[in-house]
Amino acid sequence: MRRFKALGVFSAALLCVSQARAAWQFPQASNYHSAAQQPLSGFSDDDVDILHGSQFNGLTTYANIPYINCLSNEAAEGSSKYDIAILGAPFDIGVTARPGARFGPRGIRTSSQRKFAGFAWSVYTGENALQSWANVVDCGDVRLTFLDKNYAIAQLTKAHKVVAGRKAGNESHSKTPRIITLGGDHTTTLPALRSVHKHWGPVSVIHFDSHLDTWDPQVLTGRISDYAGLNHGTFLHIAHEEGLILPTSLHAGIRGQMTSAKGDLRNDERCGFARLTARDLDRFGVSGVVSRIRDRVTGPVYISVDIDVLDPAFAPATGTPEPGGWSTRELLSILDGLSGLEVVGADVVEVAPVYDTQGEATTLAAAEVVWALLELMVAKPAKSLTDRESL
Repeated sequence: MRRFKALGVFSAALLCVSQARAAWQFPQASNYHSAAQQPLSGFSDDDVDILHGSQFNGLTTYANIPYINCLSNEAAEGSSKYDIAILGAPFDIGVTARPGARFGPRGIRTSSQRKFAGFAWSVYTGENALQSWANVVDCGDVRLTFLDKNYAIAQLTKAHKVVAGRKAGNESHSKTPRIITLGGDHTTTLPALRSVHKHWGPVSVIHFDSHLDTWDPQVLTGRISDYAGLNHGTFLHIAHEEGLILPTSLHAGIRGQMTSAKGDLRNDERCGFARLTARDLDRFGVSGVVSRIRDRVTGPVYISVDIDVLDPAFAPATGTPEPGGWSTRELLSILDGLSGLEVVGADVVEVAPVYDTQGEATTLAAAEVVWALLELMVAKPAKSLTDRESL
């Protein structure tokens, strides 16, 4: 008897659950009277918009900006002129530690998808870099070989020459477009500096990094061969030897180990660099670091951001992580403090997504750094050598 009573109670409970489930199942066509919503059926083709409504669609470009094949004369002519170009450099055969930065451009673009022109107003400045005077486009990635470092660097050098050599979209601000490069390992900065030198002359480099990257090739692997001597730790030394940078350049966030107690620092100073260490932020604060950077640099400025300037807690996905770095917020605050400088080129490098967290902490940080660099460029148009010759 107890078994039958229990079964009856259980059946009644199932009936109640079934009735309750039926009450909330969607859609409820028979008693659906909401004017604010519509059931999931009954749309005609004329009512369905497949062109608007979401940024998560189409080709993955940085911040959903338009894609242009800037390397094609046909594609880049006419109405497709641009003032600032995003250019991917999928290259990582210049590393001395962990590879993987060839996938950096893809990772940065993916983590920028929450931004688009209609949803990018800054809570700090009230500005929107995509709704200002500059036409900003994504040129995609340069098709770099992954088998020969020298040929890949030649490819990237030519790509910069082509992209920066086109007429800008808004010539009243400048006749020469500027480029933000998505790396790629830090070797990719050398072709960018060569291009910038052609259009703006020598530049002060603001180099955010945990390492010096001014090592003499004869000190860092160059004794093996000239081929080995060009890498992500020697490119600034080579840039100095080529006369591309001013002796008013500066490192910020330095904390990595050196090959000698004094020799590396002497060579670094010979290459035109002063240094702010990672721990200088504790001594001077953000405003102090900003003022020291601004006091140091002169003329046109190139900003290069190795993502390993951040502590691995904030950016683990990089080839040579160094504990004791800055937070993402601190770096972004310092970059914001550089507004007004004549930034003629920039890059974010050494992002290797394979080592990232499931939450994409590194690529999210890198995408935001790219945005900060874009804001600096939009805030201060830069007159190139061509502009000055026409005055």
